[in-house]
Amino acid sequence: MLLTIYFNGGSMAAGDIAAVFEHAWQTTTRHLQVLEAAGLLTHERQGRMRIYRIQPKRLELVRNWLAHFSKNRKKEEEPSWKRSKESKGKRRRR
Repeated sequence: MLLTIYFNGGSMAAGDIAAVFEHAWQTTTRHLQVLEAAGLLTHERQGRMRIYRIQPKRLELVRNWLAHFSKNRKKEEEPSWKRSKESKGKRRRR
């Protein structure tokens, strides 16, 4: 849902969000509530509609947190093709 809202300019009406997905309305609203509770979305009422907006600062925190794991993984793990080349080279030297 975050990607749907993000690629639609950062805000969408709840009904428009629900129209993108094939699951029940209750599922959509529950997902929106969870994302709002996490601080990733806010909503405002415009008449009978709820407009959901992405909170870019909070999303940036998530992005930075995920990047941390990506950086650590790069340091800890090398691609399997690189490990296999190095191990073949070590075997040949023996």
